[in-house]
Amino acid sequence: MLKTLSKSIREYKLPTLLTPLFVALEVVMEVLIPLLMAKLIDDGVYLGEMNAALKIGLELVIAAILSLAFGCLSGVYASKASSGFAKNLRKDLYYKVQDFSFSNIDKFSTASLVTRLTTDVTNVQQAFQMITRITVRAPLMLVISVIMAININAKLSLVLLTLLPIIAIALLLIFRYVHPIMESIFKKYDNLNAVVEENVQGIRVVKSFVTEENEKKKFGNVSKDIYNSFCKVEKIMALTSPIMQSAIYACIILISWFGAKMIVNTNMTALTTGELMTFITYSIQILSSLMMISMVVVMLTMAKASADRIYEVLVEKPNITNKEKTINTVKNGDIEFQNVSFSYVGDKEKECLDNINLKINSGETIGLIGGTGSGKSTLVNLIPRLYDVTEGAVKVGGVDVRDYDIKSLRDEVSNVLQKNVLFSGTIKENIKWGDANATDEEVVRVCKLAQADEFIKDFPDGYDTYIEQGGTNVSGGQKQRLCIARALLKKPKILILDDSTSAVDTKTDSLIRKAFREEIPDTTKIIIAQRISSVQDADKIIVIDDGKINGFGTHEELLATNNIYKEVYDSQMKGSDTNA
Repeated sequence: MLKTLSKSIREYKLPTLLTPLFVALEVVMEVLIPLLMAKLIDDGVYLGEMNAALKIGLELVIAAILSLAFGCLSGVYASKASSGFAKNLRKDLYYKVQDFSFSNIDKFSTASLVTRLTTDVTNVQQAFQMITRITVRAPLMLVISVIMAININAKLSLVLLTLLPIIAIALLLIFRYVHPIMESIFKKYDNLNAVVEENVQGIRVVKSFVTEENEKKKFGNVSKDIYNSFCKVEKIMALTSPIMQSAIYACIILISWFGAKMIVNTNMTALTTGELMTFITYSIQILSSLMMISMVVVMLTMAKASADRIYEVLVEKPNITNKEKTINTVKNGDIEFQNVSFSYVGDKEKECLDNINLKINSGETIGLIGGTGSGKSTLVNLIPRLYDVTEGAVKVGGVDVRDYDIKSLRDEVSNVLQKNVLFSGTIKENIKWGDANATDEEVVRVCKLAQADEFIKDFPDGYDTYIEQGGTNVSGGQKQRLCIARALLKKPKILILDDSTSAVDTKTDSLIRKAFREEIPDTTKIIIAQRISSVQDADKIIVIDDGKINGFGTHEELLATNNIYKEVYDSQMKGSDTNA
């Protein structure tokens, strides 16, 4: 895991290496200061040597200034290294997600990915800064101070060595208990983000059904769950402070007692006053280092849970990738399904499509009718290889889609999904997602085909009208037409409309289909619809039921031979007559 995460350091290797170097130099200066203080007391103050006192005092000032300078430099480089590392880590995560197939994305929820890109990266960033500073400073200070203390008086240092194992065991127990709780907390963060995301996206529904109180209660429950877990962790972590403080005070009392006895009993031959003061200082440095280590342990406990979650995304392998040798040109819009079966979980017992055999000629208009959950969207998602078949083969232009370069294939297949998505930006910018190099005339042309040009011109800013995130400032029907125009701008060989005219009126729907017939006759068009009127003039209509093709033919043929199609037609026509 560390090897994978460390790849995100990249151009910040130099500040990452300089940080511990300056930390080490700062520690050396801080360790020298007590020695100089002891010398000042014993050789200057105690003996009354003013010149010696001034000389040693100057050395103390220089050591203090150097310590401050090294500390500032280590802080600057640590901030630069950790911020850069976090930037690269977020970038690596985001780019990794872009390469995921639909099935990879299904494995991680949207809320979970957001948490990993934000909260988890922040935790790892803080831990990285600690590793480059405190994780170097605390052990180095601990080791050098212990050596210096033993060098001053080996017997007196036994007081410290007796307490160190006790403190270490206490910290280890805290770490083992806190880590599992932290792992569960971040899963709860995912739930919190999911609740917020769902509420914000569905705020109009929430307000129309006056369910604000229920949403507040739902948010409150998840938030309180996180609060309770954090309180549990904080209570455990709070034990580190009294343990360390008790150890420090106990050490100082014991060292002062035994040290004073040594000075008095040996008339300062075994231990001098300056050495005792220095020993106490080193003792405080040792115990302070242990406190820093305890803080690092707590932070690393939190960071490890976050690092594990980030690592899961970074090592996730996209299950739809290019072969070594691929085909970059799609000959035409011919589509063929050969014995195709598909399961989202790879289980034959849970197949969504079962033994589909189908041939669609380039330029044909194909309607697709079926009940909810029958497999309509799943079927068309296999064409641009958003998912790979479990069994069989899907061919486009006479070539298995798995043999194409993914980008080349998807550039020739425009898929207007059920959930139409517009991005923040102008209408023109949204349309140009289909072709960034398209001219304004081409943008207007596809908008006319999608019956969007008229309402766009009614906006005060026309094609420069700003679209809010998610397209919240346009109607459902307008959003669908803009998405169709965006898909048409790609000039695809295959156009898939996945129930993407459901929010437009029948007249507009008819005009869109008429424009398709007249303006893009060579493009294969697959129209998934709930309304028979949207597909009845198609060259062929597919009736799908429970993952199997139940019927395939023209409108008239299906009315005469297919019970499902006839039932849907009769129910819609009856509803139309009643409304009339």
